[in-house]
Amino acid sequence: MKTLLATSRLVTLTGIGGVGKTRLALRAAAEVAADFPDGVRLVELGELRDASSLMDVVAAGLDLRDEPTKPLTEVLIDFLCSRKLLLVLDNCEHVVDAAAKLAETLLRACPDLRIMATSREALGIGGEAVLRLSPLAFPEVDPEPTLGGLPGFDAVALFAERAAAALPGFQLTEDNKATITQICSRLDGLPLAIELAAARLRAMSPEQLLERLADRYAVLTHGSRGAPTRQQTLGWSVGWSYDLCTPAEQQLWGRLSVFAGSFELEAAEDICGGDVGPEDVDDLITALVDKSILIRAESTGPVRFRLLETLRDYGREKIKATSEYPELRRRHLGWYQRLARDAADEWFSARQIEWIKRLDQEMPNLREAVEFSLTNSPEAAAGMAAELSPFWMAHGLVGEGRRWLDQALARTPAQPTYERVEAIYYASVLASLQGDVQEAAARAREAQEVAEQLAGQLADPAAHALVAIADGFAAMLGGDPDRACTRLDEAVEACGNLTILASAQLLLARAHEIRGDAAEALVWNEKVHALAESHGESVHRTWALLGIGLDSWLRGDRHHAANVFKQGLRLAKHLDDRATAATYLEALAWIAAEDGKPARAVALMGAAETVGRTVGNYVFLFPNLPVFHDECDRRTRDALDAEAYEAAHEEGRSLRFDDAVAYALVE
Repeated sequence: MKTLLATSRLVTLTGIGGVGKTRLALRAAAEVAADFPDGVRLVELGELRDASSLMDVVAAGLDLRDEPTKPLTEVLIDFLCSRKLLLVLDNCEHVVDAAAKLAETLLRACPDLRIMATSREALGIGGEAVLRLSPLAFPEVDPEPTLGGLPGFDAVALFAERAAAALPGFQLTEDNKATITQICSRLDGLPLAIELAAARLRAMSPEQLLERLADRYAVLTHGSRGAPTRQQTLGWSVGWSYDLCTPAEQQLWGRLSVFAGSFELEAAEDICGGDVGPEDVDDLITALVDKSILIRAESTGPVRFRLLETLRDYGREKIKATSEYPELRRRHLGWYQRLARDAADEWFSARQIEWIKRLDQEMPNLREAVEFSLTNSPEAAAGMAAELSPFWMAHGLVGEGRRWLDQALARTPAQPTYERVEAIYYASVLASLQGDVQEAAARAREAQEVAEQLAGQLADPAAHALVAIADGFAAMLGGDPDRACTRLDEAVEACGNLTILASAQLLLARAHEIRGDAAEALVWNEKVHALAESHGESVHRTWALLGIGLDSWLRGDRHHAANVFKQGLRLAKHLDDRATAATYLEALAWIAAEDGKPARAVALMGAAETVGRTVGNYVFLFPNLPVFHDECDRRTRDALDAEAYEAAHEEGRSLRFDDAVAYALVE
């Protein structure tokens, strides 16, 4: 802040109400006060209702009085022009035009004057330096942070400080850390909301507070009596911002509340435009960003925006009171249906990683769309769930995908269509990936019944291929690899869709591995790898490399195996596929043990344990892996004393995902 004031005569702190603009301005003013011989003067504009009274309020803040012989503007200039002074104009947003005009006039006439302003939007005049304030940093709910790391998050530190003031003796503990983390997350790290929430601990426990935050406007109703009226409750603070918006901006704010998480500009134009053209939507979004209602989210792809959850709740209540809300939800569903369909169409391609990143960003909106369609259009829910299943498998969201599919299938009529067979197929495969063989087999039989009804209308080899894969996968996990090979062979012959074909080939390789036919397994793993590589696809290539590397290792070619495992690990990291990455870390540990590097092997096993535990590692597809792990563990314990073993294991377990990969790749 000191640097900004040294290089710019006008510094404006912007951000949503309650983010701490005034607090930061006062702290900064205190720090630079020594640089201004004529002092720092604070003028509060928050209670000002009429812009025409702005000059009077500023003059009063400077202890000046109106002079009958000259305009008040001249009185201000006469007073300030000979002084080296910092003028702080607090809460300019509701009189922003008048404040901008006054600031420009004063700065032009008074060479040694500096102005610091706080506002929900910039003043927009030449030479202005704008510092945008974001909410306080808060920890992710999952994975749960450590107790020692919590105070490093400003939101938690503020909550703990205010909670201790409200409830003497309050401390962060192992018992309450998860609840406090969730409270700070639910409040988006917004300082005002956190302070109001912490004050409620006088009357309720943290758990009760978290439960009541579902209706945050009702619970956060009592602020400090010394605070401005607009900041005494969260509802007043947000309503203050809403009232400062134009009717068109208010309408778009409400419409944008249909989004969950962040959203792309194109989605906002399509879903929220309605009677407003794309250019007008763009202008309104820019205005909402300027007013700190919308936050421009960091993204490596197209620009994304988001509403703080607090503001989304407010906007949603406004738009739900109108007749356009149901249609808005349908438009939102339609947009994300198209997105899921496009992702499925381009999944087995060089754009796959791009799609994974995009779908990951869009998960809150995709969940919102599927949830809405479960009630209003179950067939759409089943279709979206099926189209997203490859992403769920690649991204470690198997349980979630399975829940959506099960719910959608339960709510849709059992009509014999290819789309229903496909949804049941994925429900079976996801059940298999979770080791639920009984449910997987039942789903496979259900798919068979629907496919047979479909065949009575029109022969559909693609549907029968799906049935064969589901049946073969369930048979493989059920201990019948011979049947699995037979059924998967049938599927390979009938597959047309590349994603389905690669899945069938990969499962065929696994079935042959279980049968003990390593040579045939290698043939199919290499076919999967070649198919994926020729199309620039990454997910199946990562999975195939694991089988290829294991074959090399079992044949005694440790050098080639290590290179293959590292290649696969790099791909898994690029995909953020932590389940597969954990298996690669484990496999590299076995090689390190055989190479006479027991400490490194133990560290890699520890890293694999940590990475795998965060996502669930599906190692049962390679039933021999636990045996290799046990052998590696025995070998390293023989080579190291107990203290050295524990130290190496702890070193590996403490590594973050990126650091674990770098360690394994010796980077």
